Amino acid sequence: MKKFFTNAQLILGPDMPPQSGTVHVDGDRIVSVNDDSRSQDYEIIDCQGLIIAPGIIDLGVFAIDKPAFHFGGITRAALMPDQSPALDLPAMIKHNAAEGKPDLWSHPLAAATKGLLGKELAEIGLMKQAGARAVATGRSWIADSGIMLKLLQYCRSLDMPVIVHSEDSGLTAGAVATAGETATRLGLSSAPAAAEALSIARDIALVRESGAHVHFRQVTTAQGLALIRSAKAEGLPLTCGITPAHLFLSDIATSNFRTFAKLSPPLRSEEDRQACLDAIKDSTIDIISSGHDPRGPEDKRLPFAEAESGMAGAETLLALSLNLVRDELISISRLFEMLSATPAKILGVEAGQITTGFEADLILIDPDAPWQVDTRKMAASAGNTPFDKLPVQGRVRAIYKGGKAL
Repeated sequence: MKKFFTNAQLILGPDMPPQSGTVHVDGDRIVSVNDDSRSQDYEIIDCQGLIIAPGIIDLGVFAIDKPAFHFGGITRAALMPDQSPALDLPAMIKHNAAEGKPDLWSHPLAAATKGLLGKELAEIGLMKQAGARAVATGRSWIADSGIMLKLLQYCRSLDMPVIVHSEDSGLTAGAVATAGETATRLGLSSAPAAAEALSIARDIALVRESGAHVHFRQVTTAQGLALIRSAKAEGLPLTCGITPAHLFLSDIATSNFRTFAKLSPPLRSEEDRQACLDAIKDSTIDIISSGHDPRGPEDKRLPFAEAESGMAGAETLLALSLNLVRDELISISRLFEMLSATPAKILGVEAGQITTGFEADLILIDPDAPWQVDTRKMAASAGNTPFDKLPVQGRVRAIYKGGKAL
């Protein structure tokens, strides 16, 4: 299975603009880049000037939703431990790692605590042996600082990153919105945006104590981002991420009680949204992920306070993120560092870059192709997106997982 991709624009690094080039693939690996010599037995694939980028690695999804991932150019997904039951045993890691293969790789994240209850550490070492590449606290914050420090110290000894949710549960319990004008006008129970900063400040202190690598899965407030920025300047081993929803929507999107805009963490003020865009521009934010959490009518067609949080984000991740390139906040090469290369480094997989020896997970993109988000036509298992009817640009025209066309 030898392939020779030609007439392509290659995404090769965060500081390099797309450049015309070729890629050789033999089996499931990239064997050379920009080497025009080839043997007779290569299948020639004319990319017709489209962009070849590394397959997207979606860090922190809540469901393996293969049709939606293929539509969005996602070739690997790190599955959150918030499953039923929670991913807190080695057998569950092994089972979920097999889901979707061979044309999609699932990387299940080990639950940090038994049942994700925040009380007792799970069998993390055994789950690492079973294939877990990172640990996650799930949808909730570990309130017990002693348990959190033990977790970080243990994961540091295992060389496993810890992916955390950042909301102080003492403040957010029962809240469904961010405190502010919108929540007050709608009469929704709310929590201050500072709940995020408080949890981040505690966890940064424990990173300083333990030396563990912590990835803050979603940082969505100006206060939280300021703490991350300062900790990075200090040289602490931490990274942070965000979803397109918090980059392009504010809490105003919930004004009509629309449950498709009920997310976790909740949408923030316009000032916080602008701070998030600034953090994209100055590289404070390391990763953009979808937070893919498809919810059916039984979870969403309820009063706002009773509806479940979450959105189907896999199909819109690339197209929405490309807006950051069009708005000249970042280059398209930097975008794919955030979508692919950095998630791959956190998971410790040889993917996410068009580099000799790496997995041949490749996507062909037409960045200008127009389409419209439509909840009725989405490939996801449920179409709960707050971006319904939004015109967007950017389509995946072909996807190759381990060199195999899907």
